[in-house]
Amino acid sequence: MGAFGLEHGDVAFESVGALTFGPADILFVADIRRAAIVALDVADAGSEGAAEPFELHDLDSHLASYLGCGVDDVHIADLAVHPRTQNVYLSVTRGSGDAAVPVIVRISRHDGSVSAVDLKGIAFSEVALEDPPSAGDERLDMYVAYGDEGELVKFGEREFRLVRNPIRTASITDIKYVDGTLFVAGLSNEEFASTLRRIPFPFAADSAANGLEIFHVSHGVWETAAPIRTFAPYGDGSSIIASYTCTPLVTFPLGDLRPGAHVKGTTVAELGSGNTPLDIVSFMQDGQEHLLVSNSTRPLVKIACSDIDRQEPLTQPRFPEGAPRQEPGYKGVGRMDALNDDFILAIQLGDDGRRHLHSLSTASL
Repeated sequence: MGAFGLEHGDVAFESVGALTFGPADILFVADIRRAAIVALDVADAGSEGAAEPFELHDLDSHLASYLGCGVDDVHIADLAVHPRTQNVYLSVTRGSGDAAVPVIVRISRHDGSVSAVDLKGIAFSEVALEDPPSAGDERLDMYVAYGDEGELVKFGEREFRLVRNPIRTASITDIKYVDGTLFVAGLSNEEFASTLRRIPFPFAADSAANGLEIFHVSHGVWETAAPIRTFAPYGDGSSIIASYTCTPLVTFPLGDLRPGAHVKGTTVAELGSGNTPLDIVSFMQDGQEHLLVSNSTRPLVKIACSDIDRQEPLTQPRFPEGAPRQEPGYKGVGRMDALNDDFILAIQLGDDGRRHLHSLSTASL
């Protein structure tokens, strides 16, 4: 057995979802259909990244050309930037239904070339979730779409696209690695279905899980069944900030996450109904930590962590809206990750309907 408990072998994903990097060259990949997490040693031989932006116009066409399919058959689930090389990794599905092929794609930050991570004989390990929703569970997971997914729905004077998927697909909604622990958000089969799991890495010791409860401002109720859509650690890893569909932002101090405990989060902001949060990243600006939240139907939002920490809990429907926020002026921003200290790399949906890789300057956000 090699470093981090990895062994060489062939990996066959049934699906690819959330991504995050851990130590060394370890990329964690969520296989949602199997309700499992796979740790891959991607052995990235790229040179050290630089403090410069990276741009790639028409990401869809680059991927379609490499995968040998039409642009409409390219489905991107997540993005992760290698911390050392700054090469870009995407979880991509070519096609849909029974013909769908999951692929982990690597894009060189130096020349924009596209390749796939070779899963034959790769060093890997994996862990299965203990109590995910069953594959036969007929309940649905619903959220407001980004791009042209789902079906068009009218709600009053607003129109948006709504996705309805089997509840199993929400067993893993986001993953992050913090100081030897992989945090996994999603749903379980427990009474309090919204769950945050903590899995030590290497995958050897027992994992722990907490059922979560949050006050959903736009719904005006306490909820235990809605999954976290996306989350990020902040405050040097002392807390996480999580967001849910329609769109409360909630904090959870990591010190409160005792094994098996039912945990109530603190709702600190409400970003509006008819929306799904897509990603959260933290960054430093003028010595202060800030968060960026990308959304399916709303512009990019910037919030100071100091405002989050001083915000009183929201426990009443609709108003007030909580911690103050800014809109830096970017629309169509989807998945994001830190490129380096100076830039956030984002997938941005253009007016032409195509997705592009665009670097956002942390100094000017």
